[in-house]
Amino acid sequence: MLTLTEVEALARQAHATQTDKAGHPYTEHLQAVADGVKAHNGTEEQIAAAWLHDAIEDNALSEEWLTTAPLTDHTKAMIRALTKQKGEDPETYAHRILATPGARLIKEADLAHNTNPARLATLDEPTRTRLTRKYAKMRTLLGLAPETNPEKN
Repeated sequence: MLTLTEVEALARQAHATQTDKAGHPYTEHLQAVADGVKAHNGTEEQIAAAWLHDAIEDNALSEEWLTTAPLTDHTKAMIRALTKQKGEDPETYAHRILATPGARLIKEADLAHNTNPARLATLDEPTRTRLTRKYAKMRTLLGLAPETNPEKN
């Protein structure tokens, strides 16, 4: 099995050329999500999944890689649960997250970073408004209050 240090290095390498909507290195987002999970007593499997939560969706790593990766089945299940499928509606996505033990904490840490006021302030108004609505809807679908701290699931 990969250690957390190895998972972090892999995620950093896989996303090395990617930037977020504000032009910042995407790995800053991965670090924030992993730190959020760790700060709320997430397990090593959850922290590993946090580092890799966007890897398949963003084509940084392939589904084929994930299938044979030296990760626990539970870590793989959380990564798959957090991988939004093309054309998938938010309700289906939220249902899969809720049906996968441990995935909700990772998504909550992801949403917390995505809605950080300092991060949102760097975006243009239409993008900021669209994303704020999108993230608020997902919080509602996941049964999360607008401004709560992640809970271990």
